[in-house]
Amino acid sequence: MNSISEDRVYRLQRPATDCFCLELHMHTSQSSACGMGTPEEMVQAYLQAGYDGILITDHFLNGNTCVDLSQPWEKQIDDYCLAYEKAKAEGDRIGLSVFFGFEFNYDTTEFVTIGMDKAWLKAHPEIMWIPVEEYLKLVRKDGGINIHVHPFREEKYIHTQRFYPDLVDAVEVLNLGNKKQEFNDKAMEYAKKHGLPMTSGSDCHSPRGKMGAGIAMQKRPESIQDIIDCIRSGKGYTVLGL
Repeated sequence: MNSISEDRVYRLQRPATDCFCLELHMHTSQSSACGMGTPEEMVQAYLQAGYDGILITDHFLNGNTCVDLSQPWEKQIDDYCLAYEKAKAEGDRIGLSVFFGFEFNYDTTEFVTIGMDKAWLKAHPEIMWIPVEEYLKLVRKDGGINIHVHPFREEKYIHTQRFYPDLVDAVEVLNLGNKKQEFNDKAMEYAKKHGLPMTSGSDCHSPRGKMGAGIAMQKRPESIQDIIDCIRSGKGYTVLGL
């Protein structure tokens, strides 16, 4: 298969009735300039699609953000985190678990970072200018993980492909936003070669967008730490969409 069909219907397929299906890569219009659904709309759409939880991963301030970057750093972070806070409130109201993450950008090479909260972001404005290797090490030192997302994607906005197999904690081997299946195939080969845990992500930007990726955890996570431990180990979950 050379391309991912635009008219293909993507649906969540649960590998077991008692698993916890979690989206690991999605966007909202609150913080992502490319987002087409409010946090509330995205939460409702994922619940209707059959998910148990989502990770809010809007583009961070060094990516395709719609946050006003002329503001002081702490205000930028407050505004950025509004998407998660609104989604969490809606998720609590309707019964969808919502967790915080972000899509960190280094000159078009991107990572979904999990485990860092608002306080951590406010305390580390240097993440906007330190070398990407130092960023990846810092997140790991402070207990978080980084998933290298769509590592082999080719688009006009992507300048070059970079790889950090010793510094990332997992690889996104299926991204529903990729236009060609070969991008996903190469990501899987890369993850296998380096023995890295695998994940998938819908990379959904709209309530009517493609969904069906993520992970199905054997146990319901009680906290973000449960998700981190599960992905880091590469055990206790199934990759959705494969």
